[in-house]
Amino acid sequence: MNRFDYHRPASIAEAVAAGATDGAVYLGAGTNLLDLMKGGVTRPVQLVDLTKLPGLDGIETLANGDVRIGALVRNSTLAFDARFARRFPAVAEALLSGASPQLRNAATVGGNLLQRTRCAYFYDTASACNRRVPGSGCDAIGGENRMHAVLGWSEQCIATHPSDFCVPLVALGAIVEIEGLDGRRDVPLADLHRLPGDTPAVETVLAPGDLIVAVRLPAEAQAFAAHQRYIKVRERTSYAFAVVSAAAALDIADGRIVSGRLAFGGLAAKPWRAAEAEALLAGGAPERATFERAAAAALVDARASGDNAFKIDLARRIAVRALIRAAAGTPDRLPPLPASPFAAAAGEIDHD
Repeated sequence: MNRFDYHRPASIAEAVAAGATDGAVYLGAGTNLLDLMKGGVTRPVQLVDLTKLPGLDGIETLANGDVRIGALVRNSTLAFDARFARRFPAVAEALLSGASPQLRNAATVGGNLLQRTRCAYFYDTASACNRRVPGSGCDAIGGENRMHAVLGWSEQCIATHPSDFCVPLVALGAIVEIEGLDGRRDVPLADLHRLPGDTPAVETVLAPGDLIVAVRLPAEAQAFAAHQRYIKVRERTSYAFAVVSAAAALDIADGRIVSGRLAFGGLAAKPWRAAEAEALLAGGAPERATFERAAAAALVDARASGDNAFKIDLARRIAVRALIRAAAGTPDRLPPLPASPFAAAAGEIDHD
């Protein structure tokens, strides 16, 4: 690990000024950053510690009904907030399916959005990786790539974004609040992460110094609370990143789908919202045939990037299963194995 300076700002403005300097990196819980530093993948010149900044650790309902989550709220704190879980159950389910209890107790909302890919070639500094060293190549193309992207990838990078949390957030239209050198602005979460194209090292739309201060879920997203699920297929149910995941949310009235939301994880360099599928869900009957048509539309542009063709069919099946579970209704209590396709649902969602 290289030598670095450490700075603990007393205000958001001071943090942004420090974060805008060359080689500066923001530090929250560090659950991803410290691993990257130890492996020599990331070599910051200065760490800007955000953990003592005031006003970033609250969960509040705004006057317009939006729910605002501070960037320093812990993953476990949000997942076990009973009121939040009732309004956005798929988000709670996704959070509880990620990492281990110890990591969830440390990891922050803001950090979760910005975690880096878990591509093995990105972590191996002896391998070529355009995301880590622009222009060096991509050893994942032609390498061991069964876990890699089938949507939105390019010849420069086939890595995927690892977050569970982001998948239901993007399905529900979450907004990211960003403080920068030019003041505060809002960015839809769907637009925060960039697809690799020719510049995979540019992973987000954030400018130097930009700091995520909060995530907002719009009031209208609560219309999906009664029919909302997240499903995650992973190689170890206890603790692993998604091979494929899907978040489904339905607004059902008089036996028809008023509107639907569908998003995927594990398929692209960003959480992937399936707008084509959502258009087919609207007005349809909440039944398997409708869900199969929507799932097929969601994956129509998918293409294998090597040994991962199986992910396309798997994603279709998981989308259908997530939609069927959502149509059946949000369970009163999160299942013992949150988001597992093998878990049975029972009890109440208050986490008590």
